[in-house]
Amino acid sequence: MATKLSAEEVLRYQQDGVVAPITVIPPAVAKELRRRLESVEKCFPQQIGPEKRNNAHYVLTCLDEIVHHEEILDAVECLIGPDIILTNTVLFIKEPNSLHHVTYHQDATYMGLEPQDGLTAWIALTESTRENGCVRVIQGSHLLDIQQHIDTFGEDNILTRGQQIEDIDEEHALDIELEPGQMSLHHARTIHGSHPNKTADRRIGIALQSFAHPSTRQVHGEDYALLVRGSDGYGNFIKGPRPKAEIDLANVEFRNKVNARLSEILYAGAEKQREY
Repeated sequence: MATKLSAEEVLRYQQDGVVAPITVIPPAVAKELRRRLESVEKCFPQQIGPEKRNNAHYVLTCLDEIVHHEEILDAVECLIGPDIILTNTVLFIKEPNSLHHVTYHQDATYMGLEPQDGLTAWIALTESTRENGCVRVIQGSHLLDIQQHIDTFGEDNILTRGQQIEDIDEEHALDIELEPGQMSLHHARTIHGSHPNKTADRRIGIALQSFAHPSTRQVHGEDYALLVRGSDGYGNFIKGPRPKAEIDLANVEFRNKVNARLSEILYAGAEKQREY
């Protein structure tokens, strides 16, 4: 199993703003991670329900293991260097035959991070296919500035504000199909979205968003991050704890504080706000 990106893959990321698929977790391990996640969902729905999917890595060991997975970090290091922080995670779960979708957007638009050269790692815990709503990207769009986004607050839109870029030419969109345990890496300015899940099984993925160099700063003030590799000589972010149990209820209050701050950042300038 490759643990680092080849020179060709690095060049593809630089040119296209995305590289995939990258196998980082054995399929059997990915299947077990899914089992553990769904077990916690069933037992603690108030902590990991549909409106509690941001930054669950602070309370769930199964997600903390993904965040610190060596082969994921090896690949990220090839693109941003050996000192790496992670600001947030998001569970993207589409239920079977649901209308949930993600409109085309750029992650950097609302994250408040400068410079805007971080990246998102999207790890599949189930198959992610065209039929169940895999991520679709516009190659090379990371070379553009931030495009105008319209807030729709669409009921079936998974994004916080239902933000979208209009007039996307989908003929040139690339489907990022992944097997369980594979991931994609995309630049913070890469335009991407996804369609609904039309299959009989859940589509489960976790976005580690954003991986960045510790010199990155939050333009909206105070923010939180984990140092996941190397060292941080800047101190621009408050560092969070790692869970010490399969579900660490002692960290719930901290996770809630992080999410409240994240909402302030994501909804800055918005006319209204949803509960997630």
